[in-house]
Amino acid sequence: MRVLVTGATGFVGTHLCAALLEAGHQVTATVRRPGIIRSHPGVREVAMGGIGTDSNWSKALDDVDVVIHLAARAHVMRDTAVDPEAAYQRVNVEATAALATQAAARGARRFIFLSSVKAGAEQSCGLIPLRIDMKPQPEDAYGRTKLVAEKILTELGENSGMETIILRSPLIYGPGIKGNLLSLFDAVYKGVPLPLRSVNNRRDFLFIENLVAAIIHAMGIQSHQCGSYYVCDGEAISVAELTRRIANALNRPVRLLPAPVALLRLAGVISGKTETVKRLTGSLQIDGDTFCRSVNWKPPYTMKEGLAKTAAWYKSRGSTD
Repeated sequence: MRVLVTGATGFVGTHLCAALLEAGHQVTATVRRPGIIRSHPGVREVAMGGIGTDSNWSKALDDVDVVIHLAARAHVMRDTAVDPEAAYQRVNVEATAALATQAAARGARRFIFLSSVKAGAEQSCGLIPLRIDMKPQPEDAYGRTKLVAEKILTELGENSGMETIILRSPLIYGPGIKGNLLSLFDAVYKGVPLPLRSVNNRRDFLFIENLVAAIIHAMGIQSHQCGSYYVCDGEAISVAELTRRIANALNRPVRLLPAPVALLRLAGVISGKTETVKRLTGSLQIDGDTFCRSVNWKPPYTMKEGLAKTAAWYKSRGSTD
């Protein structure tokens, strides 16, 4: 197939482009500036610069069968933009709507949109996983704009005939991770004591190669199977258990200390890291089974295998001091 990938130089995009090329697809990738994709010489680049309402995607959409839209203004813990809401709106909503409208007009058959669990909610209740049919409760600009984009795409698909698939993902891990999860790998590798032994929550995660496999599988499903889905590894675990598994993958002893969850939350308030602590202590289970059943798919990698690959990458980087 002839595939357009936006956000091709990001964490997901680099893995996806490699897999698409390996599978024999023709890949066009939008980038901010020319010559940025050096690791995948088979990819056709189209420089777009910043994206928004007025973006012209015509060069990127030439003879494209499937659009995979990954480009987004990512969620950050401390946003320095003058007007964060407007910045999220411009990239996550307006640029998405412009791309999808132009894709439909130029005859693209299918549009796959990588959304986020944050479009649904920040936490799940008890042992009940989040489902697509539950009332959305996004709590920040990133989640709200992802949800608005989902609604626009669904309506456009119904009116234009272009098939739309929306995949909501939880925290993604794998070779190339950054942010809080990389910090957790650092802490475990260095033997830093972590006050997480008493954290008994349930959270779903998604290995990058499972996400890539899900996206590629979604390219070929039947029309009646298109829709909105959560996708995950299918193994909800506590953050304490995640830490133990990371330690095992790194072949390092784990140092977990007991600390009341209420105390951790108070420390988060005092230190200005309320959101980080909320993620560490709260549950976020999602219904990945519906996607697996509906499209006859299962994650090719277990979480153990995904963490092993991530640990191998982590140790291959050289010094971790």
